[in-house]
Amino acid sequence: TTTTSRPSAALALASSLSWGFSDFLGGFQSRRHALLAVLMLSQGLAFALLLIAVAAGAPTEHDTAATLWAAGVGGLGLLALVAFYRALAIGTMSVVAPISATGVAIPVLVGLLSGERPGVLQIAGMALACAGVVLAAREAPATDDATRRAGRTAIGLALLAAIGFGSFFAGMDRAEETADVAWVLLAARTADVAILLIACAVVRPRLPRAPAALGAIAAVGVLDLLANLLFVLAAGRGLLSVVGVLGSLYPAVTV
Repeated sequence: TTTTSRPSAALALASSLSWGFSDFLGGFQSRRHALLAVLMLSQGLAFALLLIAVAAGAPTEHDTAATLWAAGVGGLGLLALVAFYRALAIGTMSVVAPISATGVAIPVLVGLLSGERPGVLQIAGMALACAGVVLAAREAPATDDATRRAGRTAIGLALLAAIGFGSFFAGMDRAEETADVAWVLLAARTADVAILLIACAVVRPRLPRAPAALGAIAAVGVLDLLANLLFVLAAGRGLLSVVGVLGSLYPAVTV
């Protein structure tokens, strides 16, 4: 395969837009409320929406391999989201977000190893897109010691998030090869919610009750689910190496 269609490119860009807004809201709410509470409420809502879609007749053809891939990378994606939101809460958004996007190297590498051959213009565009995200998010370095220490921790968490996000992109593309989109998303979210329920049972975080906070957290879940849907649809229609880059432009939106 050597091409990515315009519809797949548009879907991937739309996914990055949705992820960017979701990450901004998620990071912001994580500064005000317990991280586990934000994740449980937002991911729980996304899970409920998927159940409704499946009950309404969304196709769910699948095989065991696709289910295992989706559930496995769903767990990785959740761990990446935990690291990312924590990094956003303690660090500088314009530093954390671009670092998390470096995980795009994983789907690009997977795509190339699987036989994808982007054209010269596509490769140049991918390089410019990645460089543009980093340049758009540049910021003056911190001057006080406390901020620098928090910044170093945030950078480490952002790197962990990058590995998780990159693996999630590649794994979801693999799962979508032999399963319907609704099932891939549901399997991934089932793993997420199961992990979060166990964590909440142990930690017992305080849940926010203010309508404004609940509305923002609900928006996090809806936007994150929409971004996942758009990305899986894009990956099924175009080159993973190109779609992965376009889906990783979310830091520009978050910043």
